[in-house]
Amino acid sequence: MKKNKSLLAVAVVLACCVIVVWFSASIHGNPNTYELRPQLTVPEHKTDIVRVIDAYERLMERYLDLTERNSAMVGEDIRSIAIRLDSIDDGLAELSTRTARIERALGIKQPATPAGTPGRTETVAPERESRYESPR
Repeated sequence: MKKNKSLLAVAVVLACCVIVVWFSASIHGNPNTYELRPQLTVPEHKTDIVRVIDAYERLMERYLDLTERNSAMVGEDIRSIAIRLDSIDDGLAELSTRTARIERALGIKQPATPAGTPGRTETVAPERESRYESPR
């Protein structure tokens, strides 16, 4: 019986050793590889040329922004001027129509040359007096 006890003790110790070896082999059996990438920043050493180029690039960016803003303002100004010129043109067309009606009612003859040609034109006044006008 003593022999059976010692055999049982040896079997238990052997089983414990096998279990310990089994778990230790399975834990350390697949070695994992970890890659570490430290992020250390070292200030960049800039030469005078690099500083001049950086300053020039910043200056050009500011200039382009300023030009873009100014061109947008010029576009708005041109739009408002075009609207104003259209209203003036409408007013002149209305005035021309009214003047033509008044001239017909008073019997004033139209000049022989078109209004767009430069030079002196002779118009006859209602009292049949002749006067010379030069276009302005």
